[in-house]
Amino acid sequence: MRFGSDPPRGPRPEGRESYHHGNLREALIASALALIAERGPAGFSFAEVARAAGVSAAAPYRHFRDRNALVAEIARQGFERFAVALEAAWNLGRPDPVAAIENCGRAYLAFARQEPAAYAAMFETGFPLEEDAALHRASDHAFAVIRRAAEAACADWRGQGARPPAMMVALHIWAMSHGIASLFVGRSDATRRKLPMPPEHLLEAGLLIYLQSLGLSAPG
Repeated sequence: MRFGSDPPRGPRPEGRESYHHGNLREALIASALALIAERGPAGFSFAEVARAAGVSAAAPYRHFRDRNALVAEIARQGFERFAVALEAAWNLGRPDPVAAIENCGRAYLAFARQEPAAYAAMFETGFPLEEDAALHRASDHAFAVIRRAAEAACADWRGQGARPPAMMVALHIWAMSHGIASLFVGRSDATRRKLPMPPEHLLEAGLLIYLQSLGLSAPG
């Protein structure tokens, strides 16, 4: 063998050296989602994400500033999917605004049930949304669906006295949906409260009572 020549190249090893530039980001997100599902958004370190993804401790910094930036990206993507689900459920207020709001409530619980790790990242980041502008925008986009639903319902108001403010109605709908999702859907059986009925039935009844109390009800 000549001096200075390169040694023979064998097959690339699996694990940390097998990640290419194009899929390291996705591998880190997938590993973080698995850790969130197991421990919650604050229950792991950046180094643990790297270890779970099979890369070096320095590799995640190629794509994310720190652990919070990784959680923020997971939450941002979650809010984007959440907004799509809410928009589909809202369906431009069809068949009527109140029924469409109830559909949004069911979509809310369905998302929390189907994507518990993303949902936890979205609402338990451990830092203010304002710290990440893209995450803040995505959160606002999802809430905007609820706000439009409330505005449509309030536009069809039939009560007495002053018309209820749409923002207040939207916040109450959001709070009721989130409360039931957090208490009765949860990330796991260990954190989920027991109910004698499906959470969807509880939310539907709560929304109907609330909206009717404001004079907002489906067309008769």
